[in-house]
Amino acid sequence: MSDILFHTENGLATITFNRVEKKNSFTAAMYASMAQFLEQAAQDDAVRVVVFQGHPTVFSAGNDIADFLHNPPSTPEAPVFQFLQQISAFPKPVVAAVAGPAVGIGTTLLFHCDLVYAGDNAAFAMPFVNLGLCPEAGSSLLAPRLMGHARASEALLLGEPFQAEAALEMGLVNRIVPPTEVNALAQRQAAKLAGKPMSSLLETKRLLKQTQARDIQVRMAEEASSFGRMLQEPAAKEAFTAFMEKRAPDFSKC
Repeated sequence: MSDILFHTENGLATITFNRVEKKNSFTAAMYASMAQFLEQAAQDDAVRVVVFQGHPTVFSAGNDIADFLHNPPSTPEAPVFQFLQQISAFPKPVVAAVAGPAVGIGTTLLFHCDLVYAGDNAAFAMPFVNLGLCPEAGSSLLAPRLMGHARASEALLLGEPFQAEAALEMGLVNRIVPPTEVNALAQRQAAKLAGKPMSSLLETKRLLKQTQARDIQVRMAEEASSFGRMLQEPAAKEAFTAFMEKRAPDFSKC
């Protein structure tokens, strides 16, 4: 069975992360698949709303480290960056249902969603510094705007997780429900959106994002350049080696 499931019905296009045994960690092939699907959904008049969802126990653990090391995103054409370009510029409403861990891009992709619903077991984390890397997905721009500088600095410099209640307070999520109910809630809210005039939805989203759209694209390009460079540097190599060897990294010389 595919690691990414696509289902379209009644105007809703649902993208389900289906790699629960690997904590829904993303591979290059999964990013490529999602990027292609979003590109098609943007052009398909039958698709009015896109929903991202995982499993009640896990949204996504972020990048699959082994696959990441074999397929490092070293150019703007890398599947992960293609996916981020698609979701950041997607013109139609995007809804996310998050339960369990949402790590790395599992959190940063949410900055590009219009509505986010969380299970009370949701835990968000952006541990890029801990991997010798820098933020991605425009999160170095969007996190401070959403959370405020102090909270964004804590989340991005320390890389420590924050829970659903904190995410609700800072505006990252719209509502918290039990984990087994979050996917159904997201579907219901998406169905409400799908029943509204498409022209109004498109124009309202465009106006909401207009002031920061160009800034996001510029920042994402800058982040991607730094990310690719830092992948080759000693800190990242030590972080990933330590991960594969199941030991604590030693950054004393990095």
